[in-house]
Parts: sequence; C-alpha cells; structure tokens
Amino acid sequence: MTEPNPALDKAEAAAREAAVNTAAVQIALAAVELAKAAQARPVVQPHACEHHHQRGRGAGEWLAIACAVCIGGVGIAFASIAIALGFLSVGFVALILRSAWRDVRKGR
Repeated sequence: MTEPNPALDKAEAAAREAAVNTAAVQIALAAVELAKAAQARPVVQPHACEHHHQRGRGAGEWLAIACAVCIGGVGIAFASIAIALGFLSVGFVALILRSAWRDVRKGR
C-alpha cells in the first residue's frame, strides 16, 4: 500500500473545505436571489381597505327622489297659500271687529 503523504492529505482537506464552502456560497447566492425576487414583485392585495363600498344610485332611484321633491314642493306651495289665506281672513276679521267696536262706542 501507499504511505500517507502529508501534502496529499493537505490537498484533500483543502478540496473538501472548498467543496463545503462552494455549497455554502451557492446557498447564500440562492437566498440573495430569492430576496431580490421577493422585493421586485410587490404583493398586491385585492381589497386594501376595510370598509364596504356602496354602489351608485340607479335611474329608478333618482326618478323617485325627483318625484318626492316635486310632490314636496307642491305641498309646501299649498301650505303657503293656506297660511296666506289664514292671515288674510284674520285681517278681515280684525277690520270687522274694529268697525263693530267703533259702532258700539259711538252708541249706534
């Protein structure tokens, strides 16, 4: 058999260490590439906000709102006319009562 050669043993140990270092470097490079890939592609969340969005009003809803406003306007107009007639009648009654009071004071 062959005798152990110290130079050959050193070379063999260096080759084993280089093989281990090469594997570690490859793992480190793979981790760096993975980190770069993760940073390059941002994570997009479909719903970033927590509140619920309401859909817009449809044409039927807007038509109903417009009709309600028109009917309310007509109601306010009639109420205004009724109030004006009420004040007018109160004014006539006041004039009639004043005239009657004058007649009573004069002794007629």
